Amino acid sequence: MTSLTLSLVRGAVSAPFKRPGRPGATLPAGRAHRPAAPAAPGPLAAYRRICGFAADGPLPLTYPHVLAFPSAMRLMTRRDFPLPVTGLVHTWIEIAAHRTLWPEDPLELTVYAGELAPHRRGTEVTVVTEARLAGELVWESRSGYLSRHATRAQEPPRADPPPLLPAVAEWRLPGDLGRRYAAASGDRNPIHLHPLTARLFGFPRAIAHGMWTVARCLAAAPDPAALRTVRADFRAPVLLPATVTYAAEGTAFQLRGGADGERVHLTGTTG
Repeated sequence: MTSLTLSLVRGAVSAPFKRPGRPGATLPAGRAHRPAAPAAPGPLAAYRRICGFAADGPLPLTYPHVLAFPSAMRLMTRRDFPLPVTGLVHTWIEIAAHRTLWPEDPLELTVYAGELAPHRRGTEVTVVTEARLAGELVWESRSGYLSRHATRAQEPPRADPPPLLPAVAEWRLPGDLGRRYAAASGDRNPIHLHPLTARLFGFPRAIAHGMWTVARCLAAAPDPAALRTVRADFRAPVLLPATVTYAAEGTAFQLRGGADGERVHLTGTTG
């Protein structure tokens, strides 16, 4: 059994004993590390294929996040981590690459919890990931993960929907997309794998990984290898199977779906 699988098992076992939203909850002070190492060719090739990136060239902007996922799991399945890892929903991500990264670069990765905050639908934690090359910070990200639970917070006024960007392409997403991306990335959150496991966390069907939707949109950009930053917000889950529309204008992009094609699942900007 791999260390990642052990982390997932430990997280599933400990989840029922964690009470998100309890007063006085704190985040662990420690950090999880991955020693310096290049990307493994096989998993990287599988990731490029499932997300639509070119078969060679620089590392995709999102790939250090995938490399750091086992470290993030070790952090989030610790006994002193206040939220149950099973069912966590990725809500947003910011990524900044400070130089072009290549598959052979031996990246050292560090993951730590930066902030715990109330959310209108539960509690949200910010997880920070940093990649260093020979001690130099070359890539970093901040991600929001939501643990959904009952709160006393009032729902804020409904915000106006974002303006719809021009449609660029239509993508048909198969029902097993979550399992295929999980095999390539190692992210086996049950909300993405099967309708039955997704229903345990309040979703009628399995939902697409948020990081797949971001990566797929970046792969569709005119020059993915030139991208240095992205901010993406996950506005609504993509229930699988689905047909979605990729839309873009300038540095902004969207992923839309729904019966009328106007339900915005993802918004983002690149730089």
